[in-house]
Amino acid sequence: MRDGIPTDLLDRVAQQLPQLIRWRRDLHAHPETGVHNPRTQQAVLQALDGLDLEVAQGRTCSSVTATLRGSRPGPTILLRADTDALPMTEDTGLDFASQTPGAAHACGHDMHTAMLLGAATLLATDLREKVAGTVKFVFQPGEEGCGGAERMLDDGLLDEPADAAFALHVNPNLPSGVIATKPGSFFASCDEFEITLTGRGGHASMPHTCNDPIPALLTLGTSLLSTVSRSFDPADPVLVSLGAVTAGTTTNVIPESGALKGTLRAYTPASRAQAWARITRLAESTAEAHGLTCRITHSYGCAPTINTPDAAQRILHLAADLLGPERSVELSSPVMAAEDFGYVLERVPGALVLLGACPPGTSPTEAAPCHSNRMTLDEHAMITGTALHLAVALTGLHPRA
Repeated sequence: MRDGIPTDLLDRVAQQLPQLIRWRRDLHAHPETGVHNPRTQQAVLQALDGLDLEVAQGRTCSSVTATLRGSRPGPTILLRADTDALPMTEDTGLDFASQTPGAAHACGHDMHTAMLLGAATLLATDLREKVAGTVKFVFQPGEEGCGGAERMLDDGLLDEPADAAFALHVNPNLPSGVIATKPGSFFASCDEFEITLTGRGGHASMPHTCNDPIPALLTLGTSLLSTVSRSFDPADPVLVSLGAVTAGTTTNVIPESGALKGTLRAYTPASRAQAWARITRLAESTAEAHGLTCRITHSYGCAPTINTPDAAQRILHLAADLLGPERSVELSSPVMAAEDFGYVLERVPGALVLLGACPPGTSPTEAAPCHSNRMTLDEHAMITGTALHLAVALTGLHPRA
């Protein structure tokens, strides 16, 4: 063993790969969205059946938590996988493509679930005597903007305190089998907003008798996409994106109102709050300048995912020891995507990492990304992800001596 990790760990996981693939493909073909994933929950429960684990189901969502008590005292380590899919149509042409209209595992949560099931199985059957402490395997629905992490916390996920928490997320735009992360801010927060400007509609031939909201919408949209981000230090950036602009119904009618819908992403609570204040001022001042009324609604989504520095460095060291230094990458900058694992990391030291899963025969720069209707993944990357779950469970996330 090296640093508590069996030297044949990767070989043990590789022998399990056919089962990981079966689990993954079954989940992929039957995706479920939101916080209620009953079929997925039953698949997880069936895979865990017969293992010496304490299994609990969520009260407010279809989560599963399986607890393994080790052979001797030690820390409590939380390992998380998300289980939900996206509300979209898959266009991969895979033999095991989604059979559920309007739902697709286009973010890799099917692989996350399969890898954690593999880690739970190996720890419970082959490696329990090497576990010091407690390992909690957490299968969480509703990660895709549906409040799954918050529901699990409300259901008592941390009623038994954890000493460390770990999760990984596949990425088709990284070489397969590479582990990448960084200390500190890693994933952004993601909040949604809608800004409605209202004036007075009328005939397109007589704009002077109207109070047209469209020019103000165009001005505000440009300002949001440019001046907000330029108000912040590039070392602590924010990002505003517009996903929908709605106004009017036909060519010869000036509408009474129009709206912008978008997202705000930030890496720190301070920049998040400052950006909201900036967006509010821009919207209100633009409306006032055009003689319009303004209504702003916003909803807070995922918190920023901030890795505990010691935990992130520990995982990079573990990955280098287990896989080789060339497959352990410390990123120089964070990612603008959002992940609700940040709510757990607000309460427990730990880290989130990316697992490269670029499909064979494709360049990472050309692979369809997460949330694409054409995203595919290299299933062999599950060996790496499962092994890293096991390494974290066996050695913890304390700094190296």
